[in-house]
Amino acid sequence: MPDHPSAAGSRHSSGRTPQPRDSDHKPKLLEQVRSTLRVNHYSLRTEEAYLHWIRRFILFHGKRHPVEMASAEIDRFLSHLAVEGDVSASTQNQALNAIVFLYKHVLKLDLGDFSKFTRAKRPRKLPVVLTREEVARLLDILEPPFWLMATLLYGSGLRLMDCLRLRVKDIDFSYQQIVVRDGKGNKDRVTVLPVAAIEPLRVHFQAVRELHRQDLANGLGRVWLPHALERKYPNAAREWGWQYVFPAADVSTDPRSGVIRRHHLHESLLQRAIKAAAQRAQIAKPATPHTLRHSFATHLLESGTDIRTVQELLGHEDVSTTMIYTHVLNRPGITTRSPADSLVRPRVSSA
Repeated sequence: MPDHPSAAGSRHSSGRTPQPRDSDHKPKLLEQVRSTLRVNHYSLRTEEAYLHWIRRFILFHGKRHPVEMASAEIDRFLSHLAVEGDVSASTQNQALNAIVFLYKHVLKLDLGDFSKFTRAKRPRKLPVVLTREEVARLLDILEPPFWLMATLLYGSGLRLMDCLRLRVKDIDFSYQQIVVRDGKGNKDRVTVLPVAAIEPLRVHFQAVRELHRQDLANGLGRVWLPHALERKYPNAAREWGWQYVFPAADVSTDPRSGVIRRHHLHESLLQRAIKAAAQRAQIAKPATPHTLRHSFATHLLESGTDIRTVQELLGHEDVSTTMIYTHVLNRPGITTRSPADSLVRPRVSSA
């Protein structure tokens, strides 16, 4: 006797095999991509970006399924981004990474050679660097907690998200160092903790700890933990050491799990604070959080710090990346005089 008589009856009455149920269908392609990204521990920001580019790729080719396309279609899409879309090299590279992830990790297909696409131009730009005096003026205007965050960006060479994702346990007062976990490229590194930030950090921790106590009293107090740590250590998410150094003012619902947690401050808050402070300090340069990291590297090199040391503190994989800061140093001016200095007399306008 068949397990499902109704299904058997329909087979006999129509002579056709019944269509599979919705539950028998494979997940839609973008859901497969999302699931694979999460299994591989990609960040929510990367997940959103990859889904965006894969969707753009499919729509560009008239909603054809990627299994029906190959290297020619990939080349055409990437060339379109560079030529008609006029995107930057980094944007085109992100789209490329998303498509490679789709074919390699989700569809399990060999892409073959698709290296003939037109590559977006990567302009060579020197980093914007503030003088020491400009950094001082900027920091003088910033209020807590943004003063402390900006001091770590400049004093430790942190990236914006390095700073925001710091946990209490990453600050080592005894050795005066900061451990950056899962930085760019999923790499850890150690950098210097500026002495000027030590006492302000201790005071800041008192306020953060009180906030954490209140959360625990309200049945909250959890933070997001990387990878499978929450399953392995179910109580760690409430421990003091795992709390964010710069927590958000309010708790929020995790978009993936639905769990109510206190996340770190949003990056836009610090970005806006530094932009406003730069305007008030009458700094004409386009100052951003990353400008403080550039200034950290340049000022260290100006002070005679070995470039390999700066490379390690910044977390650069290749020293050639760090070398760009040598181009903004004022060292050529020490040994080379402008020819104008020997024959042109300075004029001061009377106006």
